[in-house]
Amino acid sequence: MKDLGSILLAMQALTPEQLGQCVGTGKALDHCLLENQLVSPEVLAQAYAEQQGAPYVPLVTEAMADPTLLARIPLKFLRDNAVVPIKLQGEMRVLVADPRNFQAIDELNMVFGGGLGIALASSRTILDGVNRFYPLEGAKGVIAELEEEKGVVEEEVDFGAIEEAEITGRAEEAPIIKLVNHILFQAVKQNASDIHIEPYEKEIHVRYRVDGVMHLALTPPKRAQGALISRIKIMASMNIAEKRKPQDGRILIKIADKPIDIRVSVLPVQFGERIVMRLLDKSKAFVALQKFGFSPRDLKAVDRAINRPNGIVLVSGPTGSGKTTTLYAILAQLNKPDVNVMTVEDPVEYQMPGIAQIAVVERIGLTFAVALRSILRQDPDIIMIGEMRDQETAQIAIQAALTGHLVLSTIHTNNAPATITRLLDMGVEPFLIASTIACVIAQRLVRTLCPHCKVAYQPTPDLIEHLGLTPAEGAKITFYKEVGCAECNKTGFRGRAAIFEIMEMSPDVAHLTMERSDASVIRRQAEKDGMTLLIEDGIRRIKTGETTIEEVLSAAVAEEPGSRDAA
Repeated sequence: MKDLGSILLAMQALTPEQLGQCVGTGKALDHCLLENQLVSPEVLAQAYAEQQGAPYVPLVTEAMADPTLLARIPLKFLRDNAVVPIKLQGEMRVLVADPRNFQAIDELNMVFGGGLGIALASSRTILDGVNRFYPLEGAKGVIAELEEEKGVVEEEVDFGAIEEAEITGRAEEAPIIKLVNHILFQAVKQNASDIHIEPYEKEIHVRYRVDGVMHLALTPPKRAQGALISRIKIMASMNIAEKRKPQDGRILIKIADKPIDIRVSVLPVQFGERIVMRLLDKSKAFVALQKFGFSPRDLKAVDRAINRPNGIVLVSGPTGSGKTTTLYAILAQLNKPDVNVMTVEDPVEYQMPGIAQIAVVERIGLTFAVALRSILRQDPDIIMIGEMRDQETAQIAIQAALTGHLVLSTIHTNNAPATITRLLDMGVEPFLIASTIACVIAQRLVRTLCPHCKVAYQPTPDLIEHLGLTPAEGAKITFYKEVGCAECNKTGFRGRAAIFEIMEMSPDVAHLTMERSDASVIRRQAEKDGMTLLIEDGIRRIKTGETTIEEVLSAAVAEEPGSRDAA
């Protein structure tokens, strides 16, 4: 059998000098290499695969993970030993991070009758696969259990302690607790952004919002409604006796080893209380601006604006268009030890180290305006305001920009030029807008096609015309449409991407602002200055095969030919 060090040298993953750092130390070679970060766990797994003559698995897919196999092994055993049984090219194998973990490999062989070969992957890959595919008790089983418990009412349910943060693999809980765990777990597994629990006259609907689109997930029995809602209210530290007024709360929990921050809103409706939960994955790192998919021109415009010593950068778009994500990406780039960054938000969505974040609390009078006045006395360099929603907030932000601060904020407008007219409508003086606004970023989200199943096709001439393209221009583009497969949960889409419209405050745009010109006039000037319209940026995404015509038209419909002047 080949020596591990020789294999890594042959792979050019190590230099002889680096290898020498670990030889003769008395430590196992692999442990020393990982401790000193000389190789990554993935590279080490590839080297092991070469040494053992076994396959290397970079990612555990749904096709490999058979729930019936996984269910035969306790979840704790798989996690503790970083092993998982998989099916690879029709053959059952044990996926391991360390081929010398003989005890765990032997125990799995005993369970499955022996003769199992191994495959190699990093422990991160294995744990990710276990967390994604280990079968939590299915909804049908939980609902059937609920049906068996005749006469269940909320007072009879043992809600149990919720201090236990990890909800996966807890089969001994009461049916209601298992149902809530199942709803949360499946939402995270499907990358849902929101969970809606909606009471109707004879049933309850549980729906997930995945990639911006709602999907019905399950329909628990109506008689479980009180217990289900009470369980969630207890987890969110709400008053379970109050059923007539709206309530807001928060749940901090671990789901499949991921820390999840859940914002909970309860609203009384005709047939009970409606719950909406917004899921924020705290383990996700902030995306670098360079990875947002800006065109080269737009990325330069954003860089110019955010690297100014003062001024205002506004991000506009409807709710759920990714404005906060863009602002946090900008903050992550600007957040350095030599600057003081402060935010005022309602509520604080993501915690960012090194930044002072203030949550607005309207009921005690801590409004955006009050918080802004206070933080201006805290010597900030950069201020982020969650939303510019009224004249008072806008005026304070403008004064901050005039006195040497960089201000970042969001505003609800349909496109970038309409932001100027919105500020004028708020009562802000045009000369103040012209002198403080650095740039406006309008954005929308479009679903991206699943790379595993998308197919090329020829759209109708009408669709091409709606994009504002001529038949000759359309003939030069390869268009794709969604199909649906196991990898994308039969939707044809995986994830979302942003399309942008970025308007800088050029001298000509500033002049039109001073004249209180209409948004359509400002738009035409911004286009002359090089601004790309939302629909044009969407066409760029279509040309690269990332999304469909329908997605772009649904996101940028206000920018279609014939309606581009809409604000």
